[in-house]
Amino acid sequence: MHTLSEKQQLALSLMESKKNIFLTGGAGTGKSFVIRHFLEKNPEIPALASTGAAAVLINGRTFHSFFGLGILEGGIQKTIERALKNPKIVRRLRKAKSIVIDEISMLSGITIRAAENIAKIAKNSSAPWGGLQIIACGDFAQLPPVTRGNEATDWAFQEETWALSNFQTIFLHEVYRTKEENFLKILQWIRNGEINEEVKFFLNSRMLNVADDFQGTRLFPHRATAEEFNLKKLSLLPGEATVLPTQYFGNEFSIESLKKQAPVPEILYLKPGALVMIRKNDTDGTYVNGTIGNIRNIEKDKITIKLLNNTEVLLKPMEFEILDGDGNVQASARNFPLTLAYASTIHKAQGATLDRMIVDLAKLWEAGQAYVALSRVKESQHLYIQNWHPNSIKQDPIVKEFYANFST
Repeated sequence: MHTLSEKQQLALSLMESKKNIFLTGGAGTGKSFVIRHFLEKNPEIPALASTGAAAVLINGRTFHSFFGLGILEGGIQKTIERALKNPKIVRRLRKAKSIVIDEISMLSGITIRAAENIAKIAKNSSAPWGGLQIIACGDFAQLPPVTRGNEATDWAFQEETWALSNFQTIFLHEVYRTKEENFLKILQWIRNGEINEEVKFFLNSRMLNVADDFQGTRLFPHRATAEEFNLKKLSLLPGEATVLPTQYFGNEFSIESLKKQAPVPEILYLKPGALVMIRKNDTDGTYVNGTIGNIRNIEKDKITIKLLNNTEVLLKPMEFEILDGDGNVQASARNFPLTLAYASTIHKAQGATLDRMIVDLAKLWEAGQAYVALSRVKESQHLYIQNWHPNSIKQDPIVKEFYANFST
């Protein structure tokens, strides 16, 4: 997708008009594409992400670091007081005119309430967010904010701050990741947590036997399972693995944080023939975050990969950076933008487009997990389901009611 649709153009013009915007829509509707387009035209605007991993991928900062929230230790009032005592936080908030927040669905209500209060006091204004323009992007029908124990999900849109922000909502309906009408219908039902006869038939029809040499990615709920599966598959290939340690630069604390957030591992093990996933978007569109292929050749400063569409690409080492609240680089990681692609987690796959995929939908626990997993592929013929259970397909009823307010 290289041109903006009419609806995306509308979203872009509203962003330029300085209104508070909530850009939403299902998986693959081009939300991130619009945001990237806007930030390319307005590079001075801070790009914030709900998690460190997401911030690294968009070359942005975390929402928490920008507003000085920490982990909200001591409660909301202590958090606000602590942030306002930091002159750097106050200075950057007074300087900022607009901010972009990516994956806002993963920010809790109490988090945006604390941030909005900090902004108002720092900018000495009673206007929502102290007059700061908020451009929020995300889909509440995908992965929710982290909760503790059995606590109910603290959705951002339930917080009074959301109503005060007076967001103009743009709902992107057109899906670009796939053009299969039946598959789109199935995904929409699953997004809504609906299991009808057509959904059952589709899921059962994709429960096919997969060969041992399956050239695609298995999605697992847990990271340890995915990592173990990747190394097991690599060990079955002939020859010794090439060991490529990731180089880190910066202060010790930030490096430790980056090791957890960067999409590349601390040590990358590769062999010719290995199935790998590219973790960067290509500016020319040859590949995207999530494109997979097999390694043809490994050299010191370049790796040749044959994608599944038979295109050959040459990759060189690249940097992944973690920024502080002011946008300064605190640490960087340098390695080839690759991971083994035999397996990944559903969380890490959010935002990625996978060529071929197999997933077990039998024991998922979060609302939106099944939808995130199934919506990664471009063509349903490349989707394979190991198992599924109706309890794994659900949408939070509060989210369903929230989206019912927008016309379809």
